[in-house]
Amino acid sequence: MDQNLDEKALRELEQELHTEIYPGTEIMVDVGTHHFVKSSAGGHSVLVPQPSDDEHDPLNWSPLWKASAIFCSTLAPMFGDYIEAFHHDLTDVVQFTGVAILVLGFSNFIWIPIQTCFGRRPVLILSTIICFGSSIWRAKANTYNSFMGACILNGIGAGPAETAQPTIIADVIFLHDRGKYQTLYFAFYFGSLMVGPIISGPMAQNLGWRSFWWLNTALLAFTAVCCIFLFPETKFNRSFMPQNSTVSGSPPLKSGSAEQVEETPAQNGNHTSAVDHTDPEKDAPVQAQKPAVVAGNQTNLSHVHMHTDLYLGRGKPSKAQWRLWQPYEGNFFMELWIPWYLSLFPIVEFSAFIVSWTASSFLTLNLTQSQAFAAPPYNFTSTKIGFFNFATLIGALIGLFTAGPLSDFVAATLTNRNRGIREPEMRLLAMVPYVILMIIGNVVVAVGYQHHWDWKVIVIIGYTCAGIQVAALPSISSTYSIDSYKPVAGSIFVAITVNKNVWGYGFSKFITPWIIKSGYIPPIMTNMSLIILWCLTGIIFWYYGKTFRKWTRHSKVHSM
Repeated sequence: MDQNLDEKALRELEQELHTEIYPGTEIMVDVGTHHFVKSSAGGHSVLVPQPSDDEHDPLNWSPLWKASAIFCSTLAPMFGDYIEAFHHDLTDVVQFTGVAILVLGFSNFIWIPIQTCFGRRPVLILSTIICFGSSIWRAKANTYNSFMGACILNGIGAGPAETAQPTIIADVIFLHDRGKYQTLYFAFYFGSLMVGPIISGPMAQNLGWRSFWWLNTALLAFTAVCCIFLFPETKFNRSFMPQNSTVSGSPPLKSGSAEQVEETPAQNGNHTSAVDHTDPEKDAPVQAQKPAVVAGNQTNLSHVHMHTDLYLGRGKPSKAQWRLWQPYEGNFFMELWIPWYLSLFPIVEFSAFIVSWTASSFLTLNLTQSQAFAAPPYNFTSTKIGFFNFATLIGALIGLFTAGPLSDFVAATLTNRNRGIREPEMRLLAMVPYVILMIIGNVVVAVGYQHHWDWKVIVIIGYTCAGIQVAALPSISSTYSIDSYKPVAGSIFVAITVNKNVWGYGFSKFITPWIIKSGYIPPIMTNMSLIILWCLTGIIFWYYGKTFRKWTRHSKVHSM
């Protein structure tokens, strides 16, 4: 639970709600005499995590500063040209992609400890500068080995592109909006991979392939400037208990604080009322809610937690949050171990497998579109092949505007039916329509390639479905893990990324000769079958996910 409550308060909530509260379980409504900070928009849903009273808390930042942080953190048709330039065959050239994604995955074993111990800001700035240098190297490379070296350096620098954003989203976004922003991240991440071929194909044909890397260099320079001047540090240590709150056994409130608690005698005991001095329309004392009746039993909670956040939606970064790095905090060597440790957690592995194989479904399009459409009977140019990625991009946008809101809506609806108790597993139901679209897309692409269907069918239906599923399924499944183990969101994505990129490397290494030997259907349909298998395991997590979280409730990952 992420409401900054002590153990005693959690046990009292469990008694009142007649349920067990494990990490990931959140209370989204006031319960009895427990009152939490709610949305400034006047909604009834409790904010999770609970923001502190600090103006500089990233959860309190204004929408402008939050948008700035998210923006800065989210900032293959050329294969034929590489073959001609470096005098290597398609299998060798495809390794530019395979090696880069393999190095990218393992580089996060260094980036995440730095991010955790010194902050998110230095990681984004330094990684962007490394990518900037590698892009210049690629633009000037004259040999196969030189270009491969630049790809390896880019893999090192690009690591945070797959791990920093989920951590930053968890830093600045509340739980009820997390699904939308997680989908936004995946849509932008995979969308950039879709836009790349759209731009690179025509540039390679008309201006030469090196021109694309000079454009990429300019974009990376712009990104570096944005990170330096528009991205403040989002890592923030929230106090265990809000400053302006009263809890049994806690010291009294300071004079002039946002809330004061008054004891008023009652016939059968004392009731607590709170005078709210933050709203001029509320001159009269606000009586504490009558203890809730749950399952027919009257509760007798004496614990009161009431809190008004004066800076919610109006905060801003402090000068300290603009430092190049933050003072060392944590355990660097422990952070190196955590991603491996998380691989033992069933929920993390569930997310890792779904992200890995759905991403490889999209990778299949990148690695096969030139092989399929440049050959007879199509004989398309790299420019036209690049434009086919518009269909994938449109699919990703559809996934962006549907998956996040759908998963948040499903979770909110099920939370209301569950008396305001939210479980991370509630998001999983939203995966169903996207699994169906994934199957349609893979079947159309595999059979269409093999039997030379009209390119319009393959691109409009197959590529669009591929774009929808690659924005939706990874975001829903990974958000499930973050909801369950939020303190280690970055390390979760190291485990996910390593899994994804090792499979992606293997797939990129063997798919071309596999297609030459057996055709398009066996590799593409095999990958699709594995996606279905991992998604079907979601049924297990729907029923037993809370049990898995119970097994890990005493793990150190919850206090990091």
